[in-house]
Amino acid sequence: MGLTSDKVLALTVAAALGLFVGTVWLWPRLARRGPRAVAGRVGLLLATQLTLFAAVGLVANQAFGFYASWADLFGQEDDQGVVVDHTPGKGPLEVVDTRRVPGAASARPALGGQIQKIRVVGRTSHIATPAYVYLPPEYFQPQYRGRTFPAAVVLTGYPGTAEALVDKLDYPRTAARLVADGRMEPMVLVMMRPTVAPPRDTECVDIPGGPQTETFFAADLPEAVSGHYRVRDGASDRRSGSGGGWGIIGDSTGGYCALKLAMHHPGVYGAGAGLSAYYKAPIDATTGDLFHGDAELRNRANLWWYLKHMPAPDTSLLVSSSKVGESNYNDTLKFIERVKANGRTAISSIILESGGHNFNTWRREIPGTLEWMSGRLGGPSDGGSRGSRVF
Repeated sequence: MGLTSDKVLALTVAAALGLFVGTVWLWPRLARRGPRAVAGRVGLLLATQLTLFAAVGLVANQAFGFYASWADLFGQEDDQGVVVDHTPGKGPLEVVDTRRVPGAASARPALGGQIQKIRVVGRTSHIATPAYVYLPPEYFQPQYRGRTFPAAVVLTGYPGTAEALVDKLDYPRTAARLVADGRMEPMVLVMMRPTVAPPRDTECVDIPGGPQTETFFAADLPEAVSGHYRVRDGASDRRSGSGGGWGIIGDSTGGYCALKLAMHHPGVYGAGAGLSAYYKAPIDATTGDLFHGDAELRNRANLWWYLKHMPAPDTSLLVSSSKVGESNYNDTLKFIERVKANGRTAISSIILESGGHNFNTWRREIPGTLEWMSGRLGGPSDGGSRGSRVF
């Protein structure tokens, strides 16, 4: 049974309750003096506390998606990483599994959409990582067969799990509901972790001598997805004036990455949304040395410096925070003012009255974020697939 299994949670909770009842029931018998009685009391208390802590930990992991599996929890996850693919003839994107959209009324893709688990190998960065792709029902409907769709990359925080974007934050189900309500256009979502070299937190930086994470997200990922699915090419669509075909959304670390990638690569990402984002790459035990003394690289990763010293990017940004519960509130207000002062970059915000740095807060912000993103990217177009394979 997996770490996120409801059965594991139920068994752990039942064990905690059983040990609590057993402790209360057996305590009078263990109240005597002597080594055996003392050892019995200590053993019962220890077992009860351990199962209680395990139950609380499992509940928290179910709610926030910190770890996806036992291997992930114990640092033994080995199905992700930075690798060079030497297999002849294998493309940059491979579909490894398909599944039904959670909550969809029908398992038929043309009615309920589809989620595909993919493996992407960067042509330039050589980074290999899994992701989930949400294809809306319209993607499979005959009237849309010759159309290309806008696409948005959706990133978790650190460490995060891509599964949480599907099952906990409900991006596919929310997008489907908004389309049904007429609040957004059908959109392809590419959902993944920003941590493409786990367990290291690369902060979407091209690390000298290390993972070229920014190159992966700015070049390799759009190229691979555009070559496999009927999605629009961000750069060519922006040049044609249609509002851009690609956007990027993220929370926490993913939010910082989304803002940075939209600012650094406006020709690829016509819109970037940072939910509970920060604005400068941290250096800590999880990141290691990101810049290796490269001052230019360090400055570019600092969005405050970038706004002051670089030309204003022609892109649209969305930031979010809450007046009570988020540590980035004051910085977010300052960031909005800095962006407004440059006169070219569009800036929008979602400011809640209260809400912590957690899934519940982001679930409240996601519908508005998707609607905002759709307004910047537009809907399916008749621009053709540019030689893309049709899936």
